[in-house]
Amino acid sequence: MTNYSGTTGNGTGHGEDAGFGQRVDQLGSDAQQFIGNARSAVADLGQALDLKGRVERNPYGTLAIAVGVGYVLGGGLFTPLTGRILKLGVRLAALPFVKDELMGMAESAFQGYQTGRGTPPSGSV
Repeated sequence: MTNYSGTTGNGTGHGEDAGFGQRVDQLGSDAQQFIGNARSAVADLGQALDLKGRVERNPYGTLAIAVGVGYVLGGGLFTPLTGRILKLGVRLAALPFVKDELMGMAESAFQGYQTGRGTPPSGSV
């Protein structure tokens, strides 16, 4: 059996153990108080946001929001997939503007064509 200096094998350091036990008890009570405060804060937030009512009224929208928040909080914001999704979103958002511009060009070209058909050719009388 090996004895190290400064240690006792029979547990005679009761004063140090009592202080350590008090600190552990204090940490335990502080942790319980923190958990209680956190639960009440979550309950208050849930009541303020009316989460149950929102889920009942719009379950798919709530699920989509939860997936989006989880994706962002999970670190998915700066991934190649997010870049591709944003590119697609920008293209889809720009699509109505491009369509309107092309329709305007087509209408003016058609009007020019109709105007050109209404006049006789310049060489015939």
